[in-house]
Amino acid sequence: MHLARLRLRNFRNYARLDVTFEPGFHLLLGRNAQGKTNILEAIYLLATLRSFRGVGNADLVRFGQSGYLVAAGVVSDVAHEISIYWSRQERRLTLDGRAVRRLEEYLGTFRVTVFCTEDLQLIKGTARHRRRFLDLLLTQTEPDYLSWWQRYLRALRARNALLKQTTVDLVALDGFTRELVAAGQMLMERRRRLVPRVAARVLEAYRRISGGSEEIRLRYQSTVREDFATELVRVRDRELARRVTLLGPHLDDLEILLEDRPAAAFASEGQKRSMALALKMAQAELFTEVHGAPPVLLIDDVMGELDESRRAAFLPLLERAHLARSQVFMTATEESWPKELAPRLIRWRVESGTLKPDRPG
Repeated sequence: MHLARLRLRNFRNYARLDVTFEPGFHLLLGRNAQGKTNILEAIYLLATLRSFRGVGNADLVRFGQSGYLVAAGVVSDVAHEISIYWSRQERRLTLDGRAVRRLEEYLGTFRVTVFCTEDLQLIKGTARHRRRFLDLLLTQTEPDYLSWWQRYLRALRARNALLKQTTVDLVALDGFTRELVAAGQMLMERRRRLVPRVAARVLEAYRRISGGSEEIRLRYQSTVREDFATELVRVRDRELARRVTLLGPHLDDLEILLEDRPAAAFASEGQKRSMALALKMAQAELFTEVHGAPPVLLIDDVMGELDESRRAAFLPLLERAHLARSQVFMTATEESWPKELAPRLIRWRVESGTLKPDRPG
């Protein structure tokens, strides 16, 4: 799988960009605040329809403009054309010239794994970051997961709206509760099945990265301990008093333990960085196993932060991408670019919202 063409219009600091890419290692080189990460953000948007920086679509529009366009040609088993247009008045997502009506028909067309400084939030941040990690894995590997998640969210919003009313219609509440339970049980079952598959890969990757013998464990921590429907009946009076749904997969967490202690509280900063890197390496490896080809790797100024042993552990992932004729996009400054990869790099110079081939010497 690789990105063959990228087209940007009024995206971040790019007024206009049309560029073609070959499979291989692409190094986006330049000073800070020139637009290197914006390229990775556009590529990530094509795969997931969201920014890995956690911002909304309005923040992606170039200053003074009304909307942005991100379009691409991607190649896997077959070639596809993707186009995303967003403005406050209009949103369009097309695949091969046709409007996408259901997102589950689109997600998985193009797959990426991003490595960035925000990954530390998987260890240090709130449960929302870890739920999103699990849900991204599932939407990219199980085609019907998204429809179950959307079904759950519709029931949750309707149920919460009822609970906020001065007089709650209990018959209607029971109806939305049944829908919430049906979809919620499916989501929790999929997550519980996924976590052991991810955990084994995370442990292996962490040992390669850290060179140590510490045990890292992942555990799905659900607010639902036994039967979802029974527990909702048990907490109904509390929900009516607090006017919100108190149980369900929208509140669950992926617990990360180091030597059986919460990593967020007890791991060192170095250990947290290694764990975050191991989680994303496990994601890339799972995508490769399920789909038979590695995802496109996006590495946002991370290699320069890794010591020699962590870089060495990371290189096999890059080697697999190379052998499969996939792609890696890396951003770096002059000081931080990974010179041990020099013979294979396709270098690009990024300056003030422009991208040009960089030919040394």
